[in-house]
Amino acid sequence: MTDLFANHHEGETIVKAQRIDAVVAGTFKATSNSFATEAIDQLDLDFAGIPGDYHAGPTRKSGGREPWYPRGTEMANERQLSILSPAELRVVARALDLPEIKPEWIGANLTIDGIDDLTLLPPRTCLFFEGGVTLRVDGDNGPCRASGRAIASYFEGRDDVEMDFVKAAQNKRGLVAWVEKPGTIKPGEKVQARIPAQRLNRV
Repeated sequence: MTDLFANHHEGETIVKAQRIDAVVAGTFKATSNSFATEAIDQLDLDFAGIPGDYHAGPTRKSGGREPWYPRGTEMANERQLSILSPAELRVVARALDLPEIKPEWIGANLTIDGIDDLTLLPPRTCLFFEGGVTLRVDGDNGPCRASGRAIASYFEGRDDVEMDFVKAAQNKRGLVAWVEKPGTIKPGEKVQARIPAQRLNRV
């Protein structure tokens, strides 16, 4: 039997838990049969996410991101909210030679300012909002052609964006999270990311 933890102290670094203060830049909701969202005054959350949102629900159907299940298998919904960084979107837009990428186009529910490399926040990070909400980060949201196609639809003659977005947005596509403590989130309120200690292997 393989010892998964053999020599686990060799060549590793422990990064202490840390906290980063930030602010909510925008709140959005998908109210149609599409992942695209529109800006709203606030997000009212329950344990299933955003009531009426495209991604709301305590469970969801598996898809291409879960090849270990037959497609359509009911599973826990760890993707209740999509969180993006305006700064990262600007970097992606420059890489694609576009004037802008609006967070609504690719399904943002929240945008957060003040955290460099938001997408690289590790799983289990908790986001504590001034109004009382807590979101738990499941992980990064891998860029896909569907999002690239949505962006391309706003720029005539730029069909190349559909594919190029996948590469340009690696590690910059934002996070998915689920509601640990419900309540209301409003633009302009403070939020603190509490990052757990990390064990990093040096290679």
